[in-house]
Amino acid sequence: MASVIAVLAIALLAALFMSFTVGANSNSAPVAPAVGANALSVLRAALLVGIVAGLGAILQGGSISETIGKDLVTGVSITPLAAAAALLTAATLITIGNTYGYPIPSAFTVTGAMIGAGLALGGGFAVDEYVVILGFWFAIPLVEGVLAYGLARGLRSDAIPETVGIPVLGGTVGYALANIQLTVIPTAAGTQGSVARYLATTYQFLPTVVGGSYTLGMVVVSVVGGLVALVGTRALLHRDETAGINQFLVALGLIVVFTSGGTQVGLATGPLEAVFETDLQLSSIYLLALGGGGILLGAWIRGPRLVQAVSNEYASLGPRRSIAALIPAFLIAQLAIVLGIPISFNKVMIASIVGSGLAASSSGGSGVSPRKVGITIGSWVGSMLGAGVISYGLYLLLNAAPFVG
Repeated sequence: MASVIAVLAIALLAALFMSFTVGANSNSAPVAPAVGANALSVLRAALLVGIVAGLGAILQGGSISETIGKDLVTGVSITPLAAAAALLTAATLITIGNTYGYPIPSAFTVTGAMIGAGLALGGGFAVDEYVVILGFWFAIPLVEGVLAYGLARGLRSDAIPETVGIPVLGGTVGYALANIQLTVIPTAAGTQGSVARYLATTYQFLPTVVGGSYTLGMVVVSVVGGLVALVGTRALLHRDETAGINQFLVALGLIVVFTSGGTQVGLATGPLEAVFETDLQLSSIYLLALGGGGILLGAWIRGPRLVQAVSNEYASLGPRRSIAALIPAFLIAQLAIVLGIPISFNKVMIASIVGSGLAASSSGGSGVSPRKVGITIGSWVGSMLGAGVISYGLYLLLNAAPFVG
């Protein structure tokens, strides 16, 4: 009994370590464009990242946490020891990347580590799940790069006044916010719900279905949300255009930070999903709270270095290109939450920053660092394979340790 408690304690500490590392590494990236555009200081950005990402972790982290904990291997249930091995492996690799200033993709690393630990337990490959996840990962750079490039070119075009283009983008974000999934709004099916769905369902507002389970009432609620955001953004620009653009950039960055917390906390809490539900019989909200707390501390203590690195070394972005980088990142990350697909926010943000930066390169402005991008891509590939091998070996080593028996 004592050995079981000891292993569980190690697993919980490993989850806290991992969430701390994620907070320092992945959740800092979304505010980097705002820092690069001089709309937010590095220290203030790190402070806000901790608070907002922690809230996002608790309010949006459930779906990806479940995927990490239950869907990456077949035939076995992840044990506390396997969870500890996977989390210690991933957190250590990411911390090494942080130390040398090269962001290691947390989703690649944790996924590889969980597969390695699961195989060491005797599990099998969940091939169908891998196809979906890998397909999404490969689509991210292309889709985000194209979207960010197109938005950046549009915002730089004289044909679209900023007092029109930016409020329209604000309205788009407002529409999407009405539809993001939140743990505090459960549905009848037991999944996360949205504000639009909650209001339309609670008040039986225009229940006619217009596609799948999406109703006309949800469309109306979403449109209202979009219009409020559009009018609010337009008012900011009307009062002071330069200050309004920067204020919108900061608000957008924090929205993306909230989203990043929801996508990244599952990388720390997912390995313990089965343990909390089966062994401890506790709600996963406690696990998400643990992860959210770790993310907050990581962002406050280690975040500034990564914010500085991403904002200055990948591309020199002004406010308009920063906005063009953040909106695709927000949309892609929210889609990942809906689908329950773990993603690396380093990858998400870098793809957007590169796409937005290329818009400047094509018109004679500053672009991106090919060397830095190349090294980062190499770290993405190596981290997943390396994490799998190390986690596999670490589990076997820990399983043979005297205190486990």
